[in-house]
Amino acid sequence: MDSIVGLLQRPWMHALTGTLVLLVVAWLAGTLTRLVLLRIMRGIVRRTAWHWDDALFQYGVFHWLARLVPALVLQFGIQLVPGVPDRAERLIGNIAMALMVFFVVMAISAALSALEVLYRATPAGGQRPIKGLLQLVKLVLFIVGALLIIGTVTDKRVGLLLSGLGAMSAVLILVFKDTILGFVAGMQLSSNDMLRVGDWISMPGAGADGDVIDITLYTVKVRNFDRTIVTVPTWKLIAESYQNWRGMTESGGRRIKRALYLDAAGVHFLGEDELARLSQFRLLADYLGRKHSELDKWNRQLGEAGEQPFNRRRLTNLGTFRAYVNAYLHQHPKIHRQMTCMARQLASGPNGIPLELYCFTATTAWDEYENIQGDIFDHLIALLPEFGLALYQQPSGQDVRALQLPLAAAPAPSPVRDHPH
Repeated sequence: MDSIVGLLQRPWMHALTGTLVLLVVAWLAGTLTRLVLLRIMRGIVRRTAWHWDDALFQYGVFHWLARLVPALVLQFGIQLVPGVPDRAERLIGNIAMALMVFFVVMAISAALSALEVLYRATPAGGQRPIKGLLQLVKLVLFIVGALLIIGTVTDKRVGLLLSGLGAMSAVLILVFKDTILGFVAGMQLSSNDMLRVGDWISMPGAGADGDVIDITLYTVKVRNFDRTIVTVPTWKLIAESYQNWRGMTESGGRRIKRALYLDAAGVHFLGEDELARLSQFRLLADYLGRKHSELDKWNRQLGEAGEQPFNRRRLTNLGTFRAYVNAYLHQHPKIHRQMTCMARQLASGPNGIPLELYCFTATTAWDEYENIQGDIFDHLIALLPEFGLALYQQPSGQDVRALQLPLAAAPAPSPVRDHPH
């Protein structure tokens, strides 16, 4: 019994007991602070109509601030514990200070995350994202916090640590190469308004063809139309070219640029019967009347040479069909009236005569655009026989078999016999 009493009366035992009591007090103070502070803040957040306090609470800013209390208790309470050696007191104080620096850094980082969410909800947030910039600020914050923590624990000046880092600048540049490139690229993308969240971009070299869903310091995430996600380095969007479809979306019209390949064998001059029948087309009435007057005036000027058909100007079924397509597009209710709209004939080739439609729909929605384009070409393809035209189509296996059947059914030629002289 005397030995136990003697052990308890030793100075180091007093210091150990006081330290344990201080740790318990710090733990209780931290627990009570978190319970009281978080309950109060939760009630305030629910009552106010502001959104910034909701974001701060959601990202745990108050949680990190509440954890400062146990560190403060250790920082100032260790000085009141009797019998603690100076070195131990300094070490515990430094550790408590390092913990406070860590908690403050984490609270600032959480506040920056909440700021990014609040900014993204504003109209400017969708146009100029600041996530990459805030990530860089967080990186600098963590580096400064790490230097302060190391300097506090080791009792070294931060200036000495920074001088050591200056000597390693070449190594740091290599380590943070992607960070530097990403930051510069992000600033260029943001300042020039080259990319926004929600933009549709096409970058075949990176396998990206879809909507931008996130822009960070290092990467840009693109959700392709097949629902896969492609991650493209931010600097690559500056170093290489990509196609941004935002201009098309903002213009309100999406381009149709597709050709009908017509069989050249069906092109011919229109006869009187065909002209009479085509003049009944509502969309061709003005065109045929105007062209008839123009050609009649021209042919009368030829005099006797105009009596030969090959000297006279005449309407063709291809030109008349092109005029019909132009009139059809200009009166179509779902074609943009303020943008280029025409049907043009391209150079003939081995696949026939291309008649290209170049116009813009009055909507940029993908499904509506495809439906409008499909309806236009369905109508024109079905109308080609009315003009004596047909699409060019290379012979298929069915065409070859159709040619072989009559040959197979034909009787074999009789053998040639020699007749006596």
